Amino acid sequence: MVQRFQLFLRGLATNWTGTTGVVLTTSAFLLFVFMELLRISGIITNSYVGLLTYMILPLLFLVGLVLIPIGWRKFRRVSGKSLDEMLHDRFPDNMVRSRGLGSNLIGLIAVLTVVNVMFFGLGGARMLHFMDGPEFCGTACHKVMNPEWVAYQNSPHAHVRCIDCHVGEGAGALIDAKLNGLWQIVSATFDLYERPIPTPVHNLRPARETCEKCHWPDKFYGERIKRMTRFDFDETSAPRYTTLALKVGSGTGAESGTIHWHIAATNEVRYQAIDEKRLTMAWVEVRKGDEFHRYVNVKLAANALADTTRSESWPAPRSVDCVDCHNRATHIYQESEPAVDAVLAAGRIDRQLPYAKKVALGALLGAYADKDAALIGIDNEVRGYYQREQPQTFVTHGRQLDVMVTELQAIYARNIHPTMNIGWNSYASHIGHRHQAGCFRCHNQNLVDERGQTIPYDCTLCHSILAYDSATPFQFLTQPDEQDPDRKMHLYLQSEFLESVP
Repeated sequence: MVQRFQLFLRGLATNWTGTTGVVLTTSAFLLFVFMELLRISGIITNSYVGLLTYMILPLLFLVGLVLIPIGWRKFRRVSGKSLDEMLHDRFPDNMVRSRGLGSNLIGLIAVLTVVNVMFFGLGGARMLHFMDGPEFCGTACHKVMNPEWVAYQNSPHAHVRCIDCHVGEGAGALIDAKLNGLWQIVSATFDLYERPIPTPVHNLRPARETCEKCHWPDKFYGERIKRMTRFDFDETSAPRYTTLALKVGSGTGAESGTIHWHIAATNEVRYQAIDEKRLTMAWVEVRKGDEFHRYVNVKLAANALADTTRSESWPAPRSVDCVDCHNRATHIYQESEPAVDAVLAAGRIDRQLPYAKKVALGALLGAYADKDAALIGIDNEVRGYYQREQPQTFVTHGRQLDVMVTELQAIYARNIHPTMNIGWNSYASHIGHRHQAGCFRCHNQNLVDERGQTIPYDCTLCHSILAYDSATPFQFLTQPDEQDPDRKMHLYLQSEFLESVP
């Protein structure tokens, strides 16, 4: 059988075109089987090997199959022989001799045709499965997607597949995603992509088909206590607390709350942003009954709103869903100061180091040429400061300094990617409003209806304030001092929270 197959391959290799086809087809098939065996055994797991196995090898196999008949056609034209004469010249008589069910050659071709179909079926299925994996999304275009891959691996959704949010369900969604993927390949090949990569809100599936598969809005209820810790720049890096009782709610019924009112099925909010980052709104509409009530941005000149040439460049109007606020739910890039505060709060940087917050933030915000220079520079900045200004600390707290440097280098490596022009604050987060506009993009005094009423923007609309940059986490639940200049605000916030508790 092996000898017969060898004779068959020699017969196909009519000239250099046919020989190339035979070599490509045979090699690609054998390599595919070999790589699959290595993958099944667990010896190879690298995603780049998957790229070779499921995309490059099937392509080479197909090219080889196409070259073989081209070679035969060229050979026939040069030799001037008929097909029957060519078959008898290229193959032994016992292979081309007619039998009851056809010649051995016809049988071998039929078997190989079945093998080819099975190969392409298996290869295609394995390719689609491989392309659906996060490793492919994050590493196939390493330079372009590496920042998103790094952020994804450190996110709350690190075990959710990319396609579950970016593709969604159904054949139509799959076809759209693959067509978009082809353009991404072209963009990466010819360096046509933007730096940094824009947030693809317009390409995402509706939140009800993605986010709400896991986050069930009908089960949002009550309030959620959120505590944020900020540290001063003094010698002890003293903590300051902001504690909020977030009025989450489901948007309907007794537990309507305020925050998730926006995405309840019975409500609808639409808006027109004037930029792709959705930071400034031209108008906002809220459905009341069967009609929409519009609030117009009076800060924008009236002629700007009526200027069709200008408005044509605006993105399409959107109905508010999860990603309009949770726009960085997975690919989260930290801001520099909150990142330092987070590791201090977690105890991963020792506050016994004098001026730990100030030194850490200064090291992160240094001007560095590239990432390698940054990692070295952070080390030099931290150790240099303590060696110059705190020599005793430098001698006695060597281990704590090592940990501090490691933590700061990790923060920088996760969040800063110079090759993609990603620096501090390249991607705005629309959650909250402490460091970005967030909620105040719509809830502000500039959006006014025809009666002069604004969209409410009172602080207690979405949360009760239990502490604000305070010395203790629940400062406003304690009795205020009679001499406290903020006593009235203290008592108001205390009563607002207590009255809201059922």
